[in-house]
Amino acid sequence: MKLGIVIYSNDAELVWNAFRFANLAVEQKDEVKIFFLAKGVEYETLSNEKYTITELAHKFIGSGGKILACGTCLKLRHKDGSQLCPISTMKDLYQLIKESDKIVTF
Repeated sequence: MKLGIVIYSNDAELVWNAFRFANLAVEQKDEVKIFFLAKGVEYETLSNEKYTITELAHKFIGSGGKILACGTCLKLRHKDGSQLCPISTMKDLYQLIKESDKIVTF
């Protein structure tokens, strides 16, 4: 299955659970892409001892998952893209939705 996950929250527990779910889906041999939108692009700053978001993000990418992030949303926050938060566009979000069998939002 092709699974698209859209994360638009900067709540640490929610993002942590989204990555837990994404990693499980990759383990089940699904093709998974995550798109960060709005406050979601702040996710790299949310990782802490309780919610190991960065660790889960590295595991996700290392297992073949793909991360995309809204470039406009990053620019509004004066942030640059990174390996864990690569700059993408609304066209990329559209493609993710068009190509996915299922979309989950967090």
